[in-house]
Amino acid sequence: MHAVQLVPSSAGRFEVTLDDELVFSKKTVGRHAEAGEVAALLRERMGPEVLEA
Repeated sequence: MHAVQLVPSSAGRFEVTLDDELVFSKKTVGRHAEAGEVAALLRERMGPEVLEA
């Protein structure tokens, strides 16, 4: 089972990790995530039922 946890950071950082693996990093890609981008990356790793509304 997976869990999502929000962790505050500083310096405008936005990073998403799953099971200690970096999924998205604003610093690495040099931009904010596009709408739905992070959810799509998580679905790729966790399955299509993740984050469905």
